[in-house]
Amino acid sequence: MVKLRLKRCGRKQRAVYRIVAIDVRSRREGRDLRKVGFYDPIKNQTYLNVPAILYFLEKGAQPTGTVHDISTRAGVFTELHLNQ
Repeated sequence: MVKLRLKRCGRKQRAVYRIVAIDVRSRREGRDLRKVGFYDPIKNQTYLNVPAILYFLEKGAQPTGTVHDISTRAGVFTELHLNQ
C-alpha cells in the first residue's frame, strides 16, 4: 500500500518536509517512490505537484492526516472530485 506522507529534511531545529509517495512498510527517511511536494512549517510555504498527487490518489494512495490537511488547504480534493 502506498501513502502520501512527510519526509523530514533540513537541519536541527529548522525542519522542512518533503511530501512523498512511499510504501507503508518504509521508515520515515526511507526510499520514496516519488516526491510530490514540499512543506516549510516555519515560513508556512507549500509547493504541491497536483497532477502527481491526483495520480497517486486515483491509484488508491492514502494521505496521512497532516498531508490531508495541507492538500485540503490547497484545494487538491476539489480537483479530484471534479475529475471523477
